[in-house]
Amino acid sequence: MELALIIGVIVVALVFDYTNGFHDAANAIATSVSTRALTPRIALLLAAVMNFIGAHLGTAVAQTVGKGIIDAPNGAHGLVVVAGALIGAIVWNLITWYFGLPSSSSHALIGGLVGSALAASATVHWSGVVQKVVVPMVVSPILGFGLGGLVMITILWIFRKSNPHRTSRGFRFVQPVSAAAIALGHGLQDAQKTMGVIFLSLVVGGYISPDADIPEWVITASAAAISLGTYAGGWRIMRTMGRRIIHLDPPRGFAAEAAASSVLYTAAIGFGAPISTTHTMTTAIMGVGATKRLSAVRWGIAGNIVTAWVLTIPAAALVSALAYLGLHWIVE
Repeated sequence: MELALIIGVIVVALVFDYTNGFHDAANAIATSVSTRALTPRIALLLAAVMNFIGAHLGTAVAQTVGKGIIDAPNGAHGLVVVAGALIGAIVWNLITWYFGLPSSSSHALIGGLVGSALAASATVHWSGVVQKVVVPMVVSPILGFGLGGLVMITILWIFRKSNPHRTSRGFRFVQPVSAAAIALGHGLQDAQKTMGVIFLSLVVGGYISPDADIPEWVITASAAAISLGTYAGGWRIMRTMGRRIIHLDPPRGFAAEAAASSVLYTAAIGFGAPISTTHTMTTAIMGVGATKRLSAVRWGIAGNIVTAWVLTIPAAALVSALAYLGLHWIVE
């Protein structure tokens, strides 16, 4: 029974990873596609490959998710807790994808773990949630906005005497590099979250020690699932990020991607913090747009996005709690 549950949880985790990929594909390619630096299919392929590579560059974020958020009970009961968390995160991903809102798959997963654990009366590490999730959730968008604006101002100053048309055309050739950088950061951040959940399920099921390293097959499976999801593409969210917040040109697209990828690398490698790729990229786009003029950013659309951000953790927690109760009634 427990083996069947573990296999089921791993499958559901990889499904979440896939939805994370197509939900967050826009993070990596929306700017490059909207500026016509890359065609959609080439951009998706580039993002998928870089996601796969990025997933193999570290496990610090996976360790945080697997060990630092909740203590699930051992055995079948703990596996039901993890399954409930994943179902809640998947449902919230699909809801926000349907409405084209670039919400955070990361925070959906964290909210799912907390909601399912609370419903099961399991231990939630609130200090870890605050330090590794809530604080980065507030700080990373601010950094994305500020750094995006700073990079764009630097570009405007360096190329202030250049021909605008020629400069824009030059950045169109350079932008695939920054798109690859943000896709690498997405793999480094988001694929690791699924690795952490699979690791947690293996610990709960008694198949691995809590102090063990994450197995290579877990890393490869998570990397493959998010890459396939990315290649499937989330076109609804892509339109929101690429055009509805602000109309981007190649220099601004490059600035946003460069700023967001810098924040992602710093958080993952330096602090092991599971920050939101979506939040960081979206606010970087806003920061870049604000350098043109404040009214260039469609703040109404931005407000809807921020509302979805605020709702993500509690909404995913609620859905996960309900999913846990349903699974508990059926399985246990």
